[in-house]
Amino acid sequence: MNPALLQQPFFQVTLPLMVTFVAAIWAATWSQNKKVDEMAKRLDGRIDEVNRRLDEIIARLARIEAKLENHDERIVRLEERTSPLARH
Repeated sequence: MNPALLQQPFFQVTLPLMVTFVAAIWAATWSQNKKVDEMAKRLDGRIDEVNRRLDEIIARLARIEAKLENHDERIVRLEERTSPLARH
């Protein structure tokens, strides 16, 4: 290789700057990916907690709905029994 070629401004200034920028971008990306992974783990834990809570709420609403249906039937029977228009 021609030694004069290495004295060109590209090899003296531009190439080291490009290598530095690429290394800095890679390091920042790698660091950022670790932070994103940590946030994803925390978010997964919170999502699991929310899903558990929603399951509890759905179960409770199912019990309330069953109770309401039972009340509806009981009210109809009571109305049939106590209505002055009903035949005895």
